[in-house]
Amino acid sequence: MRDAPGSGVGRPTADTLPPVERTRGPGPRGPDAGRDPSDGAGAIVVMPDRRIGPLVALVRRAMVALGALVAAGLLVYVQRDAYRDSNGTPLGFVDALYYATVSLSTTGYGDIVPVTESARLWTILVITPLRVLFLIVLVGTTVELLTERSRQAFRVRSWRSRVRDHVVVVGFGTKGKAAVDTLLGDSDFAAVPERIVVVDTDRGRLDAASAMGLVTVRGDATQSSVLRTAGLVHASSLVVAVNRDDTAVLVTLTARELAPRITITAAVRETENVHLLRQSGADSVVVSAETAGRLLGVATTTPNVVAVVEDLLTPDAGMSLSEREVTESEIGGSPRHLRDIVLAVVRAGQVHQIDAPAVDALERGDRLLFVKRVGSPSPG
Repeated sequence: MRDAPGSGVGRPTADTLPPVERTRGPGPRGPDAGRDPSDGAGAIVVMPDRRIGPLVALVRRAMVALGALVAAGLLVYVQRDAYRDSNGTPLGFVDALYYATVSLSTTGYGDIVPVTESARLWTILVITPLRVLFLIVLVGTTVELLTERSRQAFRVRSWRSRVRDHVVVVGFGTKGKAAVDTLLGDSDFAAVPERIVVVDTDRGRLDAASAMGLVTVRGDATQSSVLRTAGLVHASSLVVAVNRDDTAVLVTLTARELAPRITITAAVRETENVHLLRQSGADSVVVSAETAGRLLGVATTTPNVVAVVEDLLTPDAGMSLSEREVTESEIGGSPRHLRDIVLAVVRAGQVHQIDAPAVDALERGDRLLFVKRVGSPSPG
């Protein structure tokens, strides 16, 4: 997904929102597509499913049915002299396929019948089992299509009853996918990817998220009903990674009203809109365009610095930024003298630089922001 050009905003209104695809029509493709009766208007929840796709399953069943039909037709054609046509003409291959079709489908017009004991014996031993197989394939496909929505609704209700402290990601473009990749680098989320819920209006992006094992909700995140469908009131964090700053403001306002205590992290393109996000209730705001611009500027003179920053921001290799609580043995000591490379200390919700006099002596409850080598355990 390519970010749209500049999107500065003044006071956000509904008129400034980009046109989005409404979701009152058919749901997403796939065997698990369905709408839960308790969903908000326009919101569709899809549980991840790693089974084969519906098209592949349908083609396989069609091939089984066609194979049974051809096998029965060949059997009748080989024994065509043992069958009698009501019009008295010899049986051809088309007549044999016709007889196989009306027999396997249990229609049975009676215009072509076996007249010898061997032909009737083959009908009992071969044609009848093929007829049963054909009906199983036909009825099984019909029953699955009829029960799929109920099965999906049951899975959605089951997920809602047990999901707590999950993360809701609004927007699954470049920024949203990168945020999800970082979350999946955490062992807690990697073990249970269903703890990440992606909200978007684009079906293709949601299919990609579902393929990663994530729960997806298709709908407009500026609507409270859609966020409620994503279980925002029970979530621990919200990541707003939409393309437009005005949309980010409206999503943040809606989310803060629904979940006053949730942690909201939002991305904006323009620095002038940071205060709007903070006033709307965002706890952290990342300026995506200017941050990328600063890295580009640094790369022209000190490219190694950018390489280190990229390493720190990549969770699955090298070094990474992490956070932990101080241990009992570290209380009273200076953060500058610890084995870890400590960058800052969080005390009472405030971030202090490592050389700040207020945090020269660590206290119980402090949290350390430090550089951690991936794969090494945290102390404590």
